[in-house]
Amino acid sequence: MHELITRTIAAIPEPDLAAMNWARLRQEQLTKPPGSLGRLEELAIRVVGITGQVPPVLRRKVVIVVAADHGVTVEGVSAYPREVTAQMVQNFLRGGAAINVLARGAGADVVVVDAGVDAELPAAPGLIAAKVRRGTGNLARELAMTRAEAEECLATGIRVVQAQIDRGVDLVATGDMGIGNTTPSSAITAVITGRPVAEVTGRGTGITAEQLRHKIQVIERALALHRPDPSDPIGVLSAVGGLEIGVLAGVMIGAAARRVPVVIDGFISGAAALIAVTLAPAVAFSLIAAHNSVEVGHRAILAHLEKVPLLNLDLRLGEGTGAVLAFTIIEQAVRILNEMATFREAGVSGRSAPREVARRFARRREGYLHALEGGIWDDPFRHVDGRRYRHIVSTDLGRLIAWAEARGISRSRIVRRDLRDYRRNGERVVAWHIDLGGPYLDVEP
Repeated sequence: MHELITRTIAAIPEPDLAAMNWARLRQEQLTKPPGSLGRLEELAIRVVGITGQVPPVLRRKVVIVVAADHGVTVEGVSAYPREVTAQMVQNFLRGGAAINVLARGAGADVVVVDAGVDAELPAAPGLIAAKVRRGTGNLARELAMTRAEAEECLATGIRVVQAQIDRGVDLVATGDMGIGNTTPSSAITAVITGRPVAEVTGRGTGITAEQLRHKIQVIERALALHRPDPSDPIGVLSAVGGLEIGVLAGVMIGAAARRVPVVIDGFISGAAALIAVTLAPAVAFSLIAAHNSVEVGHRAILAHLEKVPLLNLDLRLGEGTGAVLAFTIIEQAVRILNEMATFREAGVSGRSAPREVARRFARRREGYLHALEGGIWDDPFRHVDGRRYRHIVSTDLGRLIAWAEARGISRSRIVRRDLRDYRRNGERVVAWHIDLGGPYLDVEP
C-alpha cells in the first residue's frame, strides 16, 4: 500500500473520551432540562470527541468538491453527456453553481479538485489540478482503474485535505461532480453492504424506468466480471470505483488523522465513506452524515455506517450541497455548548445537585481507569433518543471474550477501539469494545 496511506491510517486517533466526558458534564449543567436540545447535544459531544478540544473551536470551513469522468457513461447509464463534468467545473470556478451559493451563505470556502476530468482545464483560483487519469475505464468491460491509480486517488485526497488543514481549516465537507458517478457508487455500495444491486441503484440524474433497468444490468455485469472482494476496499475502488470517490475517501482518512470533523454529503460521498471506513474503521467516528439523499443506495450506506443524518430534504444534487447546509447546525450545536450559561452562572436552580453530577462523573472516570488496567468497564447510559445503550470496554481481550461468551454474546461483536491513557501523556493503549446498542440488551454485568 502507498506509504502515505499507511502512515496516515496509523495516525488516526481514538475519540477523546476525557474531552467527551467534559462535554457531557457541561451539557448537564446548562440552563435547560437534560436532553431537551436532542441531537444537538450529542452532536456537540461528538465534535469534542473528534477534535479533542475543550472547548471546541470551529473557525474556518471548506467544501472540497472533487470532479472526474467515468468510462461507463458509454453504456448509456446517465441522462447527461460526459462533457457536462468539465462544464460544471467551470461553473463552480465562476461561483455560479448551487454549492457556491450555499457555501457563501454558510461562510465556507469552495475548493475544486480535478481528479480525472476528461478535458484539459485551465489553471484557475480555487482549482487543484490532481488528475490521476482522464476518466475511468468502462467498469462493465474493464477495471475502472489500476490498483496503483486507486491508491494514488486516496493519497491525493490525504494531501489535499491536510494542506487545507495546514491553512487553518477545522471543518470539512465533501462534494462531488462526475457524470455517471452514481453507477460506480451503486456498485461499491452493493459490494460492501452485501445488498442486491437493484436495492441500491437509483435514477441518478433522472433516467427513465427502462434506463434504470439497463443501469442495474450494467452494474451486475461489472460485478460478475470483476468479482471484487468487499474486504479489499482498494480492490473494490480499482474494479468498479471512481477517481473522485477515491479522492474523497482519502479526504476522510486525512481529516480523521488530524482530528478534523468531515461532513459527508449524499450518495457519492457515502460510497467514498464506505471505502474509507472499510480501509480504516477508526475513520467512522470523524464522519457526520449531513442528509438523507433521495438515492435509494444512500439509505443502505447510512445503515451500514450506522449514521443518522441531520437533514432530510429530498436532495440528490451532490456537489456537497447537503453537507454545507449541515454546517450551520454543527456550528450552532457547538455554540450552545460553549456559550450557553450554566445553572450556576445564571443563578438558576438546577434539576440535579452539583454533588450528584460530580459523583456520576467520578464513577465514569473510575470505570475508564479500570478498563485501562485490564478490568471490564460496563458503561450503561441513556441516549437523547430515549433508548438505553451499553458499552463494555477492556484492554484485556481474553477477559472480554470470556465475559461476552458467558452471556451468549458473539465474539464477532467485539471490535478494537483503543483508549488514550491520560496518565501517560495521552498515549494510545490497545483496547477492545462491545457496543450493545439499542434496543437495550439487558444483560447482567
